[in-house]
Amino acid sequence: METDAALSILTALAHPTRLSTFRLLVQHEPEGLSTGQLVESSGLSQSTFSTHLAVLVKAGLVVPEKRGRQQIQRVNIDALRSLMLFLAKDCCGGRADLCEPLLAELVWC
Repeated sequence: METDAALSILTALAHPTRLSTFRLLVQHEPEGLSTGQLVESSGLSQSTFSTHLAVLVKAGLVVPEKRGRQQIQRVNIDALRSLMLFLAKDCCGGRADLCEPLLAELVWC
């Protein structure tokens, strides 16, 4: 992942509504959630929520899928993986023993 892509993703997540939406979608992967379910959980109006959702989609964090009449939103797991690897690539100056606690916590995913 390039620095500009990482910054785009981090910027998209730097808002409470977008971060909570992303985390909710991670919890519902691989099924995803309908846009209506996301709007309802956010407590925002449809138009306000759609603006936030568009930012997540543009950053490549969320992928919309058409299922029948519903628009299902899913997390782009590859984008999440790439960001996590970008952030931890040079973890602890190459001392793997210092990164082991971080890796151990991620294993349950």
